[in-house]
Amino acid sequence: MIALRVPDEMLLAYATGALNEPLSLVVASHIALDPNSRADVEAYETVGGALIEELEPASLRDDALERTLARLDLLETEPGVERQSCSPVKPQPKDGLALPSPLRDYVGSDIDTLSWKPVIRGVEEVELKVGAGDGTRTRLMRIAPGAGAPRHTHGGMEVTLVLDGAYHDASGTYRRGDVQVADDAVEHQPVAEGERTCLCLVVSEAPIRLTGFFGRLLNPFIRH
Repeated sequence: MIALRVPDEMLLAYATGALNEPLSLVVASHIALDPNSRADVEAYETVGGALIEELEPASLRDDALERTLARLDLLETEPGVERQSCSPVKPQPKDGLALPSPLRDYVGSDIDTLSWKPVIRGVEEVELKVGAGDGTRTRLMRIAPGAGAPRHTHGGMEVTLVLDGAYHDASGTYRRGDVQVADDAVEHQPVAEGERTCLCLVVSEAPIRLTGFFGRLLNPFIRH
């Protein structure tokens, strides 16, 4: 499955708070860059609010107020993605990148100071500490102009948001704000195009599987 924007069912899940933290980060960053998806989320939230207003009021426990206030205090100490669907994109003077505000909260003011690790020639990545316990990986990946990731397919869903630059594969070209959703039916080899380094936010539910003779030999040693 391939898409240039987040699928509608994922936008709806985000609007209702049903996504995990890594996917919420992708959607929050995407809608900060894509006005059409942002409008869809706002519409889902409006419909949800209207449905709630039509519900019959339920009786509350005597300690409902105290329990709610305690929960709010707990939320203030828990990490998570800001639920601001119209988050602005602010230019950052240290690295010169206009990253979506929800993502900037995770990476800081200068991505060059992160612990980037080489994957293959021209490709490097850094893992972000987002969510915990379900095996989902969240990382930034940057691909030098003309370089590409190895040809692969996927063990589960992989969602890639282009933050800067562009890349292409057999399905087309993905530029800033575009999203590619890939699963085990997709085999591809993303290659950065143009003269800019391609920077992406990638969330993977399972390791990729390299394809081709040599790729299959390397699969036991990879964790992407």
